[in-house]
Formats: sequence, structure tokens, C-alpha cells
Amino acid sequence: MELSVLRNENELVDLFCNLAEIPSPSLKEEKVSNWIVDYCKKNNIPCEHDNYGNVYAHILPTDPTKQSLLLSSHMDVIGDDSPVKTYLDGDLIRAEGRTLGGDDKAGVANALLLAKEVANSDMKHGGLELMFTRDEESGMSGIKHVDFSKLQSKYILVCDSDTLGQLEVSGASYTLATIKVNTFKGGHSGIDIADKTRENAAKLIADIISELPQGVFHSENGQVITSCNIGGIKAGDVNVTNVINTYAEATYSIRSASRSVEEELKTMMKNAIEYCNNEYDGIAKAEIIFEEHLPPFEKVEDEYIPIIFETAAKKAGVDYKISSFHAGAETHIYAGKTNAKGETFSPYLVGLATVYNMHSKDEALDYKTILKGHSLLKAFFETYNA
Repeated sequence: MELSVLRNENELVDLFCNLAEIPSPSLKEEKVSNWIVDYCKKNNIPCEHDNYGNVYAHILPTDPTKQSLLLSSHMDVIGDDSPVKTYLDGDLIRAEGRTLGGDDKAGVANALLLAKEVANSDMKHGGLELMFTRDEESGMSGIKHVDFSKLQSKYILVCDSDTLGQLEVSGASYTLATIKVNTFKGGHSGIDIADKTRENAAKLIADIISELPQGVFHSENGQVITSCNIGGIKAGDVNVTNVINTYAEATYSIRSASRSVEEELKTMMKNAIEYCNNEYDGIAKAEIIFEEHLPPFEKVEDEYIPIIFETAAKKAGVDYKISSFHAGAETHIYAGKTNAKGETFSPYLVGLATVYNMHSKDEALDYKTILKGHSLLKAFFETYNA
């Protein structure tokens, strides 16, 4: 089948391809954001750009006794601003010689079509909000500039997972840990080697590293909750061996979906530093610096959304999986914020299509899954407003 035929037969596929064919690398989303605003205006969906260039749409409730729902997706993609030409390869939609942008044009397309259907129906609902953000891929500056005090919804579906039927209820933080070791006296590796007041910083940092965990630190039900990974070690020069090194550094990435377990890991790392400082008091000084780049997205006790998702998935005939993911997304930013009513957001990462080889020139989207994903999204919204 030709893609043009498929696009004529399926509004969602056509919508996705229209979006994918507009290049929108991070911080260059103007063309796609303007296209989205035009689409909304043509389909009776109230929307506007915010002060940062994100697009916000809000369909007012037809039944104020029900709760509003927010769908969130990002407009930027990995790739440059060169032309995007889509084509069909079996069941897969691809782009010629470049990234397709299934992450996250699939989420944008699904959210827009649902909004069109809701805005032009007589369905009783509590309101539907849409947030389309900039710059998720490179710095999440779009979501960080959202005025959360304008949002009415408590529950949020961040439509940005890469597999149909996924509902991620928690996600890992990202903290950079940097260990630094300074020794007070260096020297010559031969002349000064017997001096007890001289220690090699490279050796000391190796001792510290040997006491720290590597890999999975904590898991639950077979899923990684907290991990610790050494990124690199810097000490001396491999081509210079006649020096007693006075400085060494190591970096770690810490990822955790649990604040308490992350603090347990940090305490263990601090204790290793303290032990080194006590052992080499007056000879060397070690320190560890923690920089949180992304907060954790912790699982909430409220099972309301997972129950609705399970019901909707069964209704739509979609295989589903409710789990945790060991990476970051815009869910993490929403999780720490409150809405216009002062309620803390409850965000969830949801998959409405299956995307293969994401972010590569071989990226492809299974068109049958995006159609199934829309059935899932519609069933979810209907169940949510039942």
C-alpha cells in the first residue's frame, strides 16, 4: 500500500505524517507550533502560545462535576531542520535518510485528534487540557517555563513512551556525583616514594571507588529503582609515571525513583569519603559533590489512573504493562508542581504507539499501533468521564 492511500483512509496517520514532515529540532519548533495552533483553530479547540512558545489548549468542561484531564507531549525531535519525506515500509512509517520524529509527534497527533473529537461532540466531560512543549530533548526548558498555576487538571498523561500500552507510574531521577581527591604533597615516584607523608591521589580514588556500588543498587519486583554508574576517572597522565599524583576525580550518575533509597546511597558514598579523610588526615582531602539535574518521579499511592488505564486497555484490545522506567521525562517536572487549585499533579507516562530505533536514521513507527493507541486513549477518556 502507498502511504498516500493510507493517509487518505486514516485521519490519525495523515495527522501524524503532517506533523512529522515539519522539521522541529529543539528550540526550532516555531513551524510545527504554528501548525498546531492552526489545526486547533480549524477544529474548535481553544488554544494559545504561552510566553515561551509552548502551545496550551483547553476544552472547557461540559459537566463540572467531573475532573479535567491534561495530555502533554513535546514538539521537538532529535534531528536537524532538513526536509522530512515520509514513506511506508510494510506496516512501518519511515523518513528518507533521517529521523522520523515519532518521539514525540505520535503523542502530539493522538492528543490533537482526541481534542478534535471531544470539542466537536456532545460528550459529558470534565474538561480536556493539552500542553505541547518545546525543547524536551535537549534541556526540558519548555516544560520548565510552563505556568502551572493556569492548569486545572490534577491527573496528567504524558504521551511520550515508545511502546503501545505502557503506563509508567514512576521514573528515575538523575543526579551527578563528583568525587575529588587532593593530596597535599606530590613528588618524584622514585626519590619521594618512601615518604609516608605523600600519597598518590590516583591510588586513593581507586580505593574509594572499590568501596562504592556499581550498577543496580536497589530493585523491586524485578524493576530497577536505584542505580549507581561510574562515568569516568581522571588522574595524572598515562604517559607520565614518575610523578606522585596530587589530584584525581571520578564522576557517577545516580538514578532513582525513590528519594529515600537515593539518600541511602548518597549516605554510603559520603561514608566512603569520610573514611578516606579520617585515614589520611593531614595528607589528603576527599570530597563528594551531588548535583541534581532531574528530580525523581515517585509512585503515588493513588491507584485511580492505573485502574482506569487497565479498564481502557482491555476495552480497546491493547496489551498493557504498568511499570516503572529508569530514565527521565517531563513527568518528573510535573510531579513536583501544583495546579491552579493547589493540588499536586499526578503524572503518568503513557505509550500510544510503538516506535523502533528511536532517534536514529532507521527510526520507524508501526502505523497499526498508533491507531490502536488512539482507541486506547479514547477508551481512557470515556472511562475517566464515566
